[in-house]
Amino acid sequence: MNNLLLFFLRQCKRISIVFFIFTFGMAHAQTRLDPAKPEAAGTLMIIGGALRTDNAVVWEKIVALSGGKGAKIAVIPAAAANPENAGKNIADTLNRYGASAFVVPLSVRLQGSDYQKVANDPVVASQIRAAGGVYFSGGDQGRITQALVKPDGTKSAALQAIWDVYHRGGVIAGSSAGAAIMSSTMFYDAKAVLPTLQFGVNEGKEIAPGLGFIGDQVFVDQHLIIRGRFARMIPLMLKKNYKLGLGIDENTAMIVRGRADVEILGYKGAILMDLSEAISEAQLNAFNISNVKISYLDRGDRYNLQTKVLITSKEKQKGVVDPANPYNTEKKFYPDILGNTTVVDLMQDLIDNKQLQTKALAFGDPEAPNAEAGFEFTFSKTAESKGYFSSALGSDAYTVINIRMDIRPIVMQTPLYRYK
Repeated sequence: MNNLLLFFLRQCKRISIVFFIFTFGMAHAQTRLDPAKPEAAGTLMIIGGALRTDNAVVWEKIVALSGGKGAKIAVIPAAAANPENAGKNIADTLNRYGASAFVVPLSVRLQGSDYQKVANDPVVASQIRAAGGVYFSGGDQGRITQALVKPDGTKSAALQAIWDVYHRGGVIAGSSAGAAIMSSTMFYDAKAVLPTLQFGVNEGKEIAPGLGFIGDQVFVDQHLIIRGRFARMIPLMLKKNYKLGLGIDENTAMIVRGRADVEILGYKGAILMDLSEAISEAQLNAFNISNVKISYLDRGDRYNLQTKVLITSKEKQKGVVDPANPYNTEKKFYPDILGNTTVVDLMQDLIDNKQLQTKALAFGDPEAPNAEAGFEFTFSKTAESKGYFSSALGSDAYTVINIRMDIRPIVMQTPLYRYK
């Protein structure tokens, strides 16, 4: 009888141990996979470059997100051609707006400094980790990854500390090159926009791994509208299977919270590219794409990348464009869609025009090699297209959502002849 009881107790003990292990394992798995506990709890401040020191709304927001007055912000001038000057100027500007910024002496261009030793210095990592924010300067984004990523591809101590700031709820800010590193893939040694469309992009040359703060689902580009770079996003997005792309303009920033909620502030706006329903014709021996959804998010707008819900700025909430009563009637044609701000000008005109479609062209120097090869862009309004406007600042400012864009290769007869 005693032996039977002992056997029973031993079995119960084994069952308890198994149950504990199973329960612990499930709880551990739930901790890792629970969507309510996102890996990235912080905020990104992605700036399109050429941020003016008098753009108070952007600088003040960086300080506020980093903890407010007196917030410690680590300035990393790794991308800059002159890291000493760049780091000092950025830190001075942040401090004028209330921060307690300091420069991390980390750059491949710093004379007399071993950047790998600095990047793995525990004291440097500790200083970064104690900050409420990190700011990456502009310059060459390749220098940032070279300085922060070990030769074997793993994180340096400094990079791990930056991620720790982000996970803890801090802000990671970056301008130009500092914006490019936000996605998991970045432009590296990029060609001009037209050759990018013509010849595509290659790993290790035109594109390279970024630091991926925004995650693997969204591509980020900078200097976008003023340099006509919206089109160069597409070949990269197709190659790396991105469905969403965000391109931010100069002197403008987008705040990204939780890798989903986007808010635009500063001087101008951002281009949102959605390729989720886009298709290409493989039989055409040149770049082509149809059914891209392109949107322009203006300053003050908010957009959720997961739900695809737009909340316009307060000034525009009563300014919904009425398709039955458009303001513009003139049919327009754009001979250089890659020009300065041209794509936004086109979209803003089209959304409030009785015309349903607008065409544009992209060609290069007629004396250059392959000069005859170009592209026709067709922008069309669909049932999903919507526009919002405001005249609060003295001139109409539009937000435009879901214009359909098709791009097809075309050929121009060369050489060009003049009439006699």
